[in-house]
Amino acid sequence: MVGRGWFELLVCVLSTTCLIEVCLGFVPVDNILIDCGSPGNTSVGDRVFLADNLDPTVLTTTQNISTKTTSLNFVSSVYSQSLFATARILKGTSSYVFPIKQQGRHWIRLYFFPFADGAYDLSEGKFAVSAQNFTLLKDFRIRNGSVVKEYSLNITSDELILTFTASPDSFAFINALEIVSLPDEVVPVLVNASDTSVPSINLQSQGLETVSRVNMGNMTISPMNDPLWRLWVSDDSFLANSKFGIFVTNVSAVRYTKGLASEDIAPQLVYGSATRLNSEWDPTSNVKMTWNFDVDPGFMYLMRFHICQIVDLGTGPLFFTVYVNSKDVIKNLDVGRETSDVFGSAFYKDVIMTINDRMLNVTVGPSVVHAQYPSAILNGLEIMKLNSSSGSLAASEADLEVTKQNVKLIVGVAGGVLILLVGLAITLIIMCKKRRILKNHLLVAQFNATEAFMVSAEGGKLPDGTSILFDSKFGYRFPFVLLQEATCNFSESLVIGVGGFGKVYKGTLRDETTVAVKRGLSDSHQGLAEFRTEIEMLSQFRHFHLVSLIGYCDEGDEMIIVYEYMENGTLKNHLYGSDLPSLSWTRRLEICIGSARGLHYLHTGSAKAIIHRDVKTANILLDKNFVAKVADFGLSKMGPDIDKSHVSTAVKGSFGYLDPEYLTRQKLTKQSDVYSFGVVLFEILCGKPVINPSLHKDSVNLIDWAMKLVKKGELDKIVDPCLMDEVKHGSLQKFVETAGKCLAQCGIDRPSMEEVLWNLECALQLQRTGVKQNPHNMMFSQNNRTSSWEASVSNSQLSTCSGDDVVGISMSRVFSQMVRGEADR
Repeated sequence: MVGRGWFELLVCVLSTTCLIEVCLGFVPVDNILIDCGSPGNTSVGDRVFLADNLDPTVLTTTQNISTKTTSLNFVSSVYSQSLFATARILKGTSSYVFPIKQQGRHWIRLYFFPFADGAYDLSEGKFAVSAQNFTLLKDFRIRNGSVVKEYSLNITSDELILTFTASPDSFAFINALEIVSLPDEVVPVLVNASDTSVPSINLQSQGLETVSRVNMGNMTISPMNDPLWRLWVSDDSFLANSKFGIFVTNVSAVRYTKGLASEDIAPQLVYGSATRLNSEWDPTSNVKMTWNFDVDPGFMYLMRFHICQIVDLGTGPLFFTVYVNSKDVIKNLDVGRETSDVFGSAFYKDVIMTINDRMLNVTVGPSVVHAQYPSAILNGLEIMKLNSSSGSLAASEADLEVTKQNVKLIVGVAGGVLILLVGLAITLIIMCKKRRILKNHLLVAQFNATEAFMVSAEGGKLPDGTSILFDSKFGYRFPFVLLQEATCNFSESLVIGVGGFGKVYKGTLRDETTVAVKRGLSDSHQGLAEFRTEIEMLSQFRHFHLVSLIGYCDEGDEMIIVYEYMENGTLKNHLYGSDLPSLSWTRRLEICIGSARGLHYLHTGSAKAIIHRDVKTANILLDKNFVAKVADFGLSKMGPDIDKSHVSTAVKGSFGYLDPEYLTRQKLTKQSDVYSFGVVLFEILCGKPVINPSLHKDSVNLIDWAMKLVKKGELDKIVDPCLMDEVKHGSLQKFVETAGKCLAQCGIDRPSMEEVLWNLECALQLQRTGVKQNPHNMMFSQNNRTSSWEASVSNSQLSTCSGDDVVGISMSRVFSQMVRGEADR
């Protein structure tokens, strides 16, 4: 034990020396640096790597063999070549035992260079490395070049045992190693997963392996220029298309703010260089920057995005979205909001995501809802692998082979189950009634078209043996008995809504998940079509501002759809007809913006637009945080082909919200949704129902009434009395201007949902800042066309849209013949 005491004393002296030299930076309590196989200590900058033969009690091995080389042609120039000139060769099972003074996160860095000397060719070595309960490497072999493997472990004992296990008839080797304390802030305890259904990931007991640490801006940063001795490689070799990005540098602009970032998170050189989106591209081209990285599939990865606006992009506020393998993991990031609009303020974002492919693609692109012009920037990126459930960070060839065999087994079993299910399905179809056959044909046809054939979920059986079927893409196919249980046999006390399709119940599943259960009327042929359409639409689309499909049930004559539960119900109930507290103007604007985002996604999220066809306040739901989500897609319809201007179809929807062009000519377009949304905007502003037969004939129709007052300039008369002391003039003007444009009688004169969204964001900003609009300069420009707001609302007659349009039809007369209110839906 004398040797070990000497070793601890030397480490203490070295740590004290570092404290004197770097008094203003982080000083690691544990700072163990070993040059393996070296006859003496090796200096690398201010650091001293000890020779591992000075203390025989540190290393336990069956054979103690050292080797050296003078040929270092393949050693990376970013590391000191002297650390790779010698190596310790280990046979059988060998262990390094290091004393740990302060428990917590530590770096473990392992240096390898497979040189060949007279007796050993290190490229023939094959071995495993473990530390604590983690497998760091398994069946590891390096053929050429140098590599440094970096890990981060939370050490919870007073010593660290690093074990090398050579494969039979082979050996292990190591050139150098580091065991260094890590600042607490570098690895957080909790990180949110990209999948919102998964709770935050606790990293306290997780081991991490650095897969890639990249500095954007086409500049490599050596360990000598990082306070924690990290290597940041240049991003140019990972960038998929360099013409989409521009490398920029402005180190002097970098500012560190407490709580956002620090030199330990990433050095100033990282935040001071960046790759930004090439702003010379056409704003409509949807250009994005992508970096590609090789990873081991089947692991969770912690990704840290370093961001700092170091140059003026000339496009106004910087908004952008970050994608990982096409999934938006950081959506519509507002850099100004993150940094309190401090130019050059550094910050970072952590994301955890499971990657099942061998390639990890990181993409940054402009925000589709905020940015007028493409803008995006990224300064640095770290990708760290989390250990598997067995504590392994290794993906060896043997592991991959086992995985392949397991996949083959699973595919074989699944194939057998699939054949059995198909046989049972055919038998059931033959035995069912004609209507049952028709209904299942419709559903099966749809699900086959979207690759949604069901497979049994693991553990998914009821006590009576009934299977809960799970669609890996869309959700559960619930047994009817389970939904009966969830809703207390469809108790009337749990009814939270009633519509043309049927009643909606609040339900609680066995795992305590609260859901909304919409049960269709069994004798409704129209209900069957809506049931099919709703599942079809919700199966294809997922968006934060669209209500999510959880599952469905189609047993017997039952047509039931299960959605996420929206705690605050419909927007309609918060505007009138209930005793719920009034919504503030700011909250109403946020609800409008959220709804517009959902509709914009429907219109632009696929090759063909989806037209909702029933936009109204009863179909805008609010979650517990009053986030708006568009619901009820039973009447939705696919938009026209690219060479068509509209879809010809029978008129369906809700009275008061129908597009005049669609109502009179049966021509459905995306602009039909825009018109309906304009009605919703006035409904939100006025706090009144769209149709109220109990009022005087001049006030029955909300839009006719509001338009007359707008024309007269009497805006204060249409604002909900609850808002009179709250709405700022500029915000009101912008809002009414936007709503009015949506209600243009000809669809071609209405803005797109993207333009509506932008204007609503502007109204919200005006409300927050109090900036006032000039009421005499309210013009709207689109594709070099400028039309006056006054002209767009000058009358409530249908204008001539084309030669064959119906003209001179009063909307008041149309609605007076069809007033049945919301009871018709």
